[in-house]
Amino acid sequence: MNENNKIMIHLIDDEPIIHDVLGQLLQSEGYQVEISASGEEALSKLPHQKFDLTLLDLLMPGMDGLEVLREIKRLEPEAVVIIITAYASVESALTAMKMGAYDYIQKPFKNDELLMTISRALEHRRLQLENIRLQDELKRKFSFENIIGKSQPMQNVFELIKAAAPTRSTLLVQGESGTGKELVARAIHSNSDRANHPFVVVNSGSLPPDLLESHLFGHVKGAFTGAVADKKGLFEAADKGTIFFDEISSISLETQVKLLRVMQDREFMRLGGTKTIKVDVRIIAATNTDLEELIEQKAFRKDLYYRLNVIKIELPPLRARKEDIPLLVRHFIDLYNKENKKEIEGVSEEVMEILMDYDWPGNVRELENVLERAVVLSRSKIITREALPAFLTESRPRTYLEIGEDNLNLKQKTLDFQKRLILTALKKSSGIQKQAAAMLGLKPTTLNEMIKRLKIDVDSI
Repeated sequence: MNENNKIMIHLIDDEPIIHDVLGQLLQSEGYQVEISASGEEALSKLPHQKFDLTLLDLLMPGMDGLEVLREIKRLEPEAVVIIITAYASVESALTAMKMGAYDYIQKPFKNDELLMTISRALEHRRLQLENIRLQDELKRKFSFENIIGKSQPMQNVFELIKAAAPTRSTLLVQGESGTGKELVARAIHSNSDRANHPFVVVNSGSLPPDLLESHLFGHVKGAFTGAVADKKGLFEAADKGTIFFDEISSISLETQVKLLRVMQDREFMRLGGTKTIKVDVRIIAATNTDLEELIEQKAFRKDLYYRLNVIKIELPPLRARKEDIPLLVRHFIDLYNKENKKEIEGVSEEVMEILMDYDWPGNVRELENVLERAVVLSRSKIITREALPAFLTESRPRTYLEIGEDNLNLKQKTLDFQKRLILTALKKSSGIQKQAAAMLGLKPTTLNEMIKRLKIDVDSI
């Protein structure tokens, strides 16, 4: 929106009475209004002034509304335009929608209907601007090989990756489940001189010790029951490339000894074999466990730990870098839009608040799963509360007006909506009424009167 936080609406209409009626209505709602009496006058202002929303009459002398709309969209393709039209020209309004108008409203219109349409259009505009900002950030320095983050902890991770990638050093990547340890390993590999050679993943905890050793080092025919032929292991497969041990803490002590020997001598023998095989492999290990604690418990070898811990990269949990959540949300919406042929524009402000408030024990992987589900289930272009899983919403009260078919009393619903808006502003301002009043576009005295009238308990904020 505009830098002064005042929403600027451009009213283009040739009727003075519309200027007076709409101008007063919009100003009473806290909007700034710029009035143009013709298409020519309106277009003369566009190079010099930015508008958050345009209300455009279709039937005007000189340039008609469709000509003005075409020119507005040429100058600013993302401009949000609501068409004002008489009943007789609804067909033209539909044409305007195909040309990029956001919506249309018929004369004579009801004030609450117009204001609701404006509110929806401004939310669409907010999402547009937010998406442009986030896309710009993703294109700049806040994305590295699908690792997203602008927080200082993640910038430190990016710098470590860039510094470590060209070297031959062994790396230990430590972090909770779901923080992106394999992504970091792949980024290091793809930015090294080994990038054109294999990147081999070892799921350390998924295999029993004997089978893991066979997978790592290979075996010769007859080494054990079922070994009917010679077989290469993963170390041979990763020659000149990188081998990534996911959850290295789960490897048995016996296998740890053999792994240490490979790291020291860069050679090994297949199970049951006598021939020494030399390999050139870079090792990256990952764990979500405190290896030093395992060493004290004699469940992990100290000498192997020192070999692995040449360069350590610690990935912060998502709860420690919540400022990265909007960027991650944009990234995952783009990803699952493509996969599911959807056109989701973003999330509502309420949904973003919910995502920011949650602690994410499953970290980025959990957030990704939530957003994949939301993109698939969302019925509109904006992800709303209904598309989120119950564990995110069941203990959180709604912050917007819910309209039930059983009660359509306008006065009561309006009061409910006012109360929830005020509660939201008070929460965002930590209960400081002066700041809340500024958010709501009200005088502090007016807000105080409304709090009393609506019986809002400010002590519970």
